[in-house]
Amino acid sequence: MLVCGSGLGMCMTANRFPGARAILAPTSEYARLGRQHNDANILCLGERLTPQDDALAMLQVFLDTPFEGGRHQRRVDEIERLAGESE
Repeated sequence: MLVCGSGLGMCMTANRFPGARAILAPTSEYARLGRQHNDANILCLGERLTPQDDALAMLQVFLDTPFEGGRHQRRVDEIERLAGESE
């Protein structure tokens, strides 16, 4: 989990690293979908914009949600392929 004022800077920076799939989650639904559909492995939150109780709930959802794979695996493979080309 990465935290900055808005979460945007941390998310942009994290995604520069190979293998990183960071998402900015303003709600628990974003955290769930980021894990389920994109195999996100980094949760970014905005400290100034996210109440502590919401942040804890989003983190729990993020940690508890598995990647679905299946039709979503192609997207993750393409993300990884494109990341490898930019190295």
